Amino acid sequence: MIKKGATVKLHYTLSVDGVILDGSQQGDPLVYVQGSGQIIPGLEDELEGLKSGDKKEVTVAPEKGYGPVDLQAFQKVPRAAFENAKDLKVGDMVSGQMGEQVFNAVVSALSLEEITLDFNHPLAGKTLRFAVEIVEVTA
Repeated sequence: MIKKGATVKLHYTLSVDGVILDGSQQGDPLVYVQGSGQIIPGLEDELEGLKSGDKKEVTVAPEKGYGPVDLQAFQKVPRAAFENAKDLKVGDMVSGQMGEQVFNAVVSALSLEEITLDFNHPLAGKTLRFAVEIVEVTA
């Protein structure tokens, strides 16, 4: 049975708004240790008590997933800071480095002088739907 400290192998399919975004069905199962914070809290909570062979549909609210959208995570950057500014479109993923910190962000708005970047996790504010099948549980 899945309880704190158990090593769990599971197959999953993740969808958001009816679109499948990720899954393990075509490869190896996901392996994690229950209670260690290796997976999002809402999924971990819902798996507690399941055993090998169990299947479950799980809905995880943003607060127990990747969090709500944080308005403080939007930052305006001068267009001149981007070598490829003329090629950027809203929705593009950009990456870079500020000092020692590497970052990924999504272009959320463009103006003649600035580019607004969204540093939230791409799944922040989203309700996540998982279909899971427990493959193995070891204490």
